[in-house]
Amino acid sequence: MNAAATPILTLKGVSKSYQGSAGTTRVLDGIDLEVAEGEFVAILGFSGAGKTTLISAIAGLVEPDAGQILLRGKPIQGPDKERGLVFQSYSLFPWLTVEQNVALAVDAVHKDRSKADRAALVKQKVELVGLGHAMDRKPAQLSGGMRQRVAVARALAMEPEILLLDEPLSALDALTRAKLQDEIERIRKEEGRTILLVTNDVDEALLLADRVAVLTPAPAARIGEIYQVDVARPRDREAVNDDPAYQKLRGRIVSYLGSLNAQAGSVGESSVDLPNVTPLDLAPPPQAYREAASGGTTRRYLEFYRLHKVYPTPKGPLTVVDDFNLIMDKGEFVSLIGHSGCGKSTVLTMAAGLNAISEGGIVLDNREIDVAGPDKAVVFQAPSLMPWLTARDNVALGVERVYPHASRAERKDIVEYYLERVGLGDAMDKLAAEMSNGMRQRVGIARAFALSPRLLLLDEPFGMLDSLTRWDLQDVLVETWNRTKVTAIMVTHDVDEAILL
Repeated sequence: MNAAATPILTLKGVSKSYQGSAGTTRVLDGIDLEVAEGEFVAILGFSGAGKTTLISAIAGLVEPDAGQILLRGKPIQGPDKERGLVFQSYSLFPWLTVEQNVALAVDAVHKDRSKADRAALVKQKVELVGLGHAMDRKPAQLSGGMRQRVAVARALAMEPEILLLDEPLSALDALTRAKLQDEIERIRKEEGRTILLVTNDVDEALLLADRVAVLTPAPAARIGEIYQVDVARPRDREAVNDDPAYQKLRGRIVSYLGSLNAQAGSVGESSVDLPNVTPLDLAPPPQAYREAASGGTTRRYLEFYRLHKVYPTPKGPLTVVDDFNLIMDKGEFVSLIGHSGCGKSTVLTMAAGLNAISEGGIVLDNREIDVAGPDKAVVFQAPSLMPWLTARDNVALGVERVYPHASRAERKDIVEYYLERVGLGDAMDKLAAEMSNGMRQRVGIARAFALSPRLLLLDEPFGMLDSLTRWDLQDVLVETWNRTKVTAIMVTHDVDEAILL
């Protein structure tokens, strides 16, 4: 922050601990930070470092154990309309439409405006995030990315003094994310709004922020290096890639993050050997079946034929998937890439047997898919864990079902092997409810691999993870896939990730 600038937000020695199943965990330890009025500050950190805890404390949703958070010199004592927060998860009312979810905030904050003005504000912000066509839809009829856009529209419609963004764009496709990044920049420029962004994306932080503050890894996270982004605005995405100053600063930040990651211990190593046991679903079929199937081919191992999905809505049938066709060989890895809301996750859930097919069909290894089962493992976009179980127990649930003939020790080794491979060796006995979203997602990845499925389905599994952890887990995914050669489909909106994997 410029020495002459007056801080609108001041954090002094902010600390926070949580009491969990494994004892007390120090999440934040003496956070000091000042944010000037009209400044854009990005807090960059690893998955599970405490970024969400920090921004929740600034929003007044979490009370620090020690230290102070001051807004214009006055202590923050709870939530207030002056601080608008966009959560990492959408937090929408499922029984309200898109318009009603945004209007709920507008009506509560802008009571002095006329009904027509409030309605116009709602319409403007919903159209801004590209959901004008979905004003009357409910969250259940929206994709994950579309739901997050509703949350962004709701916060923008409040017109807060400080806008707090808790990784709001991580679930969006590249084009939608770029559009919203541009809109956030426009708000900063035209309204002089103070913005605090929590992110795990180095490029996003550098594109938007005046300063980038790095949060050190957990436990006991602190503010580490703070970087001034002396790159002229407006920052064009293509132009900055050719800017030597931008690239030098990016290199410094990535190098610093790498050193922090090395100190904390990276993912990908396991002290446990994977036992040589066969899952129940992959056990050899009877001899008569093998003889009848001899001479077959692995081609058309997985086939989607004339697949349709139609949802009923108050305005009539809504076609989400229309005549989708795809043939995959055994052991093939295919990425499905597309914009938010285009139906990628719908195709994946039908392949998993979790979503009824309206027309057409899906055949896996000569069996038509009509129900869910452990032979089709899914890593969901949002980590779907039992919150009252530990990471170990969440993974063990599937392992015990799939490996009934393995010994208890062998099943234990399978669970620990994959949890260590995703970097959770020290958090196996931590409850899912006590983990960050990124840590929960890693449990979901470990759980899927541990099932040794016939078909692995990945629904944007790395969207909530910081850059370094994402790169590490992409390497783990490639290494594990090379070992298992499981047939896999990954849904993503990241072009680079799709090409890499």
